[in-house]
This record gives sequence, C-alpha cells and structure tokens, in this order.
Amino acid sequence: MPVRVTAPRLLCVPVSGAFGMGEYARSLAIARAVAARWPDAAVHFVLSSAAPYAPDVPFPCTLLPSSPTFHTRAVRALIESFRPTCVLFDNAGRTAQLRAARDAGAQVIYISARRRQRRKAFRLAWMRLLDEHWIAYPAFSAGPLDPWEELKLRIFGRPVVRFLDVILPRADPARQAELLAGLGLTRGRYLLVVPGGGTGHPGAADAAERFLAAASALAGAGTPTLYVGPTSSAAATAAIAATATTAARMRELRLRPVLPQRDLAELMRGARLVVANGGSTLLQAIACGAPTIGVAIAKDQNARIRRCVTAGVAATARLEGAAISDLAQTLLRNDAARSALILAAARLGLADGIEIAVGAIGARQAQRDEGAVAGAPRA
Repeated sequence: MPVRVTAPRLLCVPVSGAFGMGEYARSLAIARAVAARWPDAAVHFVLSSAAPYAPDVPFPCTLLPSSPTFHTRAVRALIESFRPTCVLFDNAGRTAQLRAARDAGAQVIYISARRRQRRKAFRLAWMRLLDEHWIAYPAFSAGPLDPWEELKLRIFGRPVVRFLDVILPRADPARQAELLAGLGLTRGRYLLVVPGGGTGHPGAADAAERFLAAASALAGAGTPTLYVGPTSSAAATAAIAATATTAARMRELRLRPVLPQRDLAELMRGARLVVANGGSTLLQAIACGAPTIGVAIAKDQNARIRRCVTAGVAATARLEGAAISDLAQTLLRNDAARSALILAAARLGLADGIEIAVGAIGARQAQRDEGAVAGAPRA
C-alpha cells in the first residue's frame, strides 16, 4: 500500500534586507504552492526586520535585526523549536545553519541565483550537507553544469541539482482585467517598466531613477507607461520633472510601488513591451510572452542578459534613461522585432519552476514518510 505523504513543515530562509526582494518573492511563491497542495502544511519564514515587506508576510515569521545569514544562533534555535521537515535557504545561510537543519532531520535545499552562490553550493562541505541545489534560472541563462561540477556530482552522488527555469504564478485573466481597469490601461497597448526593489548596487545606486527617467520620457512621448518600483526619493522626483513635457502628455505615466508577484505577472502578460532589470524579473517577463528589454543593474546580470540576447528572447540597453527610452520606442514601432522576441521565447519551452520545486519537496517528503514506516516497529 502506498504511503500517504504527510504535510511538510517548511522553513523559508531567504536573504533579506532593506533593498531587493527577489529571494523573498521566490520563496513566497514556493511557500504558497506548498500551502495550496498540503492545506495542513506548516510554513514559517525568517527575515530581516529591515525588509519593507516584513509586516505583510502571509505566514508566521521570525524577524531578525538583519539577514538570517548573519544570525546563526537565532536560526539554529528556530530550527530546533519549529522542527521543520524541509529548510529552504534562498541565497542565504551559513555552514552551521545547514548542518543544524540536517542534524534536525530536515531536508536541506539551497537556491543559488548568482555565480558566487552557485560556487558556494558546489563546495565539498556544502555538497555533503545539501539534499537539493536549485539553480534559480534556466540552463541557457544561468549556464549549464560545467565539467568540474558534473565531476563533483558523480563523485559524491549528491545533492540533486535542478534548474527552476522560471518562478511564475499561473495566469489569472480575471485578475488581469481588474488590474488594468483600475489603472486605466488596455491590454497590449501599454509599456511596463520594472527596475526591481531599488537595491543600491555598486555603480548603479540610482538605477531606479534611471528607469523612472526612461518611463517618464516614454510617457511624455505619448505611450501609456506603467512604472512599478521605488518613487519616493528626491532623485526620482527630479527624474520625472526632467523629462516631463506637458501635463497632458504626462497623464500617460502611472506610478505604482512594488506589487505582489501575482499582480506583476498579470501586468507583464498584458504589456506591449516590458523593460526589466536582469534578475528574476527578466526571465518572468520572457516567460509571460512579453517582448522584453533587459537592463543590467548588477554585474552578475550582464552575463544573464547577454545569454538572453544571444538566444533571441530579449533586447538590451545601457543603464541610461535616454538609451532605454530610445530602444523602447524603436521596438514599439517595430511589430516584426517584437514578434520575433515572442516566438523565440515560446520555443524555449521554459518549465514551471513552482511545479519543479513543489514536486521535489513532495518527493523528499514521501521518502521521509516511507523511511519512517520502514523503521516503525512491527505490531
């Protein structure tokens, strides 16, 4: 008789802080899917109290003075008290934290979204502790396993490595219609500009302002434009003022703060063109079938965008307001170029990263339950 898979106890440990939210958004999407598949699942987050989204986490949450990576004692204590069956470290964690999760009998999963974190996960000390290593992007973008990585996996036989491709909520046409009506936008007629959470990367501390300058210029040229990102700084106000032409034209500009991933995905699906940073948002826009311009705001994003351009699924511009708006206007006028980007993206056949993640958690939970049954004393 097959063993009934019990609901997991999932502890999510994404890197978190005052800027950026990619890791949290990814962990949250996985957590929501786990809760949907197993209504009895227990999910707990541990986050920095400085994270702007910390007050709105829809699951029980432990707040720390800064990112969990810097609070090993607190993370270990939480593992002991919460008793997770699965701990998900997203670009976060220390060796002692991974060891504590493993000693507690939990499945240990690590998500890497950058080359440096990927190298960390392939260190021998971590390979011995990890059950699963999930690479946050598709192989064409993140780069396939190299010979050295493959050799290590053959020697150690662990962890299981999976490419998540794209973490993206499923389409919700009703929600999209509601969002567009509220914004006064028409599907297929507007441009979406998404710089991300506004992280101050070296050399790009004003990245959000540059994106906003491009959005303002495009709106000033008469294109209905939705900007989703930080707008509160004095530099942001100056960026709008510098590109504002006439009040009538600037009515085409809509400004919104960071949105839930489910809403942002629907706005991507309805956009005529998306301008995004080179992180998770870039792949999400491509997977949504939107013609996309990728703009790097961090060093690790350059290679990712370059691979997308080589694959014919995105265009790219320098991190300058004028460069972004010029390329966007060129693509808006070129139906053939936008169609080519859409067709190339469709040919990639990107997988549903949420299904990959939840399937892996379920399989690990089933192994755990089978082991418990096999080890139970006979009546």
